[in-house]
Amino acid sequence: MVVISPIESKISYFCRPMSALRNIESWIERTLTTIIDFFYPPFRKVMSLELFRYGACGGMNLVLEWVLYYVFYHYVFHAQVFDLGFIAFTPHIAAFVFKFPITFLTGFWMARHISFSGSSLRGRTQMIRYFLVTIGNILINYFGLKLFVEVFQWWPTVSYVIISIICVTFSYLTNKFYSFRKEKKAED
Repeated sequence: MVVISPIESKISYFCRPMSALRNIESWIERTLTTIIDFFYPPFRKVMSLELFRYGACGGMNLVLEWVLYYVFYHYVFHAQVFDLGFIAFTPHIAAFVFKFPITFLTGFWMARHISFSGSSLRGRTQMIRYFLVTIGNILINYFGLKLFVEVFQWWPTVSYVIISIICVTFSYLTNKFYSFRKEKKAED
């Protein structure tokens, strides 16, 4: 007969939800990878599987960004200045700020688990580097929105789509060669 101490029982109780979350995460990872890989064969001759996965994941995250940006801009902020009392955000910047944490986490997760799963870097290192790349994207987004919307007087959503294309290119190159870098194999 196995005797479980009260402490072990409490630890086991709190670990069950984490185990369930890991199972869900693993299922989502396998499902997304299977779906993405299903559509890869026609592109095999023009790009690597890694680039295709990155494009697919980036595309999903980009569409999520556009939808969240639109919803925040039109339905949360109602295209009005968002005033916190000590700082006021124009609606296009407020929409960007509020959609950011959501898409940062989904983007990192997909890059780490699907696009660049072969990276030998530790998760903490990947997250810090990914965050630095994201800061570069924030600067591109912020100054791009200021330029396109406030100087050129373009529509905010169209401006954001153009800036997103610039950011995707920047992100792929920096994430591939910096955030999720793979160690070079030593040649004999």
